[in-house]
Amino acid sequence: MNILAVGDIVGSAGIKELKEKLPKVKEENNIDFIIVNGENSAEGMGITENNFKDIISCGANCVTMGNHTWGKKEIFKFIDDPKLIRPANYPKEVCGKGYNIYNVKNKKIAVINLLGRTEMNILTDNPFEVAKNIVNKIKNNVDIIIVDFHAEATAEKKAMGYYLDGEISILFGTHTHIQTADEQILEKGTAYITDIGMTGPKDSVIGMDKDVALKRFLTALPERYKIAEGKAMFNSVMFKINDETNKVESITRIN
Repeated sequence: MNILAVGDIVGSAGIKELKEKLPKVKEENNIDFIIVNGENSAEGMGITENNFKDIISCGANCVTMGNHTWGKKEIFKFIDDPKLIRPANYPKEVCGKGYNIYNVKNKKIAVINLLGRTEMNILTDNPFEVAKNIVNKIKNNVDIIIVDFHAEATAEKKAMGYYLDGEISILFGTHTHIQTADEQILEKGTAYITDIGMTGPKDSVIGMDKDVALKRFLTALPERYKIAEGKAMFNSVMFKINDETNKVESITRIN
């Protein structure tokens, strides 16, 4: 089984690039299941219903979120769609699901979305405790467990990888929009990569207009970010899973 994780969609440019590239990548690599992080798809802040429909129409089986989950209020209209997952470590009273289970080729695939706490400034429950509780709850009823850890700090992501090593099949990081070259299969069999990258404007500062970003850094003034224009790029990572052991055999970065 081949599973593809697509890096954070940034704005309409990212959705356009997804529409152009994903069908081809899916066909060329015989992809069976696709996860797309969509929390920046609404011009960098949240997701709209049209964004969600566009991403699903491209072939995504699951859309994960992050710190901008509530960036667009209309998300409350479709938050209960089984293909949409928000971070599981938001407080229990929050609507939506933090994980879901999908049936694919006689396999049960669980996808869990988590939000980091280091340098994120968002009130959430401890992602390590929440992750362990969910995994213990579902591990005997599913074949494959995948975690999208939306976090700022590399150390927090790496620590989570070791914490869940052997308990889950895949842990990939999102949020920093730069694809890392540290893909590896950890000692107990869990596939890990710190960040799968971004699908959005290439000539940019993580998807944002570079001149606006520079002004913010040079002046410390609260200049409003805007999405960069121009050519876009497509970042994703493919995980090849052994159908008998449900363990990842190889990890391939696509950029």
